[in-house]
Amino acid sequence: MTRLSTFADPDAAAARAAAEIARRLERAHKERGVAHLALSGGTTPGRTYELLGDAVSDWDGVHLWFADERCVGPDDEESNYRLVADTLLSRIEIASERVHRMEGELGPEDGARRYAQALRADVAPDSGALPVLDLVVLGIGPDGHVASLFPGADTLQAGDDAVCLGVHDSPKPPPERITLSLAMLRAARHCLLLATGASKADAVSAALAEPSRHVPASLLRRERLTMIVDDAASPAPLSS
Repeated sequence: MTRLSTFADPDAAAARAAAEIARRLERAHKERGVAHLALSGGTTPGRTYELLGDAVSDWDGVHLWFADERCVGPDDEESNYRLVADTLLSRIEIASERVHRMEGELGPEDGARRYAQALRADVAPDSGALPVLDLVVLGIGPDGHVASLFPGADTLQAGDDAVCLGVHDSPKPPPERITLSLAMLRAARHCLLLATGASKADAVSAALAEPSRHVPASLLRRERLTMIVDDAASPAPLSS
């Protein structure tokens, strides 16, 4: 069952999210000697990433991945990598070979193919199984999308062996993107969904309702999902 925690404001939600990420990274490292964390972009997680630098005491053995990326260069203002570089990477010491950037500048198909190869090589070497990430940090759009998996999109019907997908028709600019597949999000050991602001309240409520391709967040595995929201994004109580 989904764990939902509500906090008074975005800063409090960000602090709790950073602490939760740090706790799960430490657990993964103790259990497997390595931790694979995927991060998202968007307007919500920046403060969490700023706080994460201090919340995690040791980044050795942590690999950073991305849940999605716009098909732009890494220095572009739209780049998810740039967001993470500015808010997190600038605050920590981590070997460059453990920061796995989606190469958006290659375009949707080549970028997705290259990233799937990297995930299989580093997360699931010598295995035909789907790579399993320890934690995926997600935002949610007002339309219920997560990563770059949008309502009703064909990408939601990709097979269970799909790792990474090219997106050509995102309803949000830019239209070309790279995203982890729904199968990858469902295979992760845990997902943490962060939402703040009144514009996200309806989407959070829909994500907790019956699973629907019209609300991609509702398709995440509930037993492996933690949602951290502020009061403004908190779902409305069910009427009696």
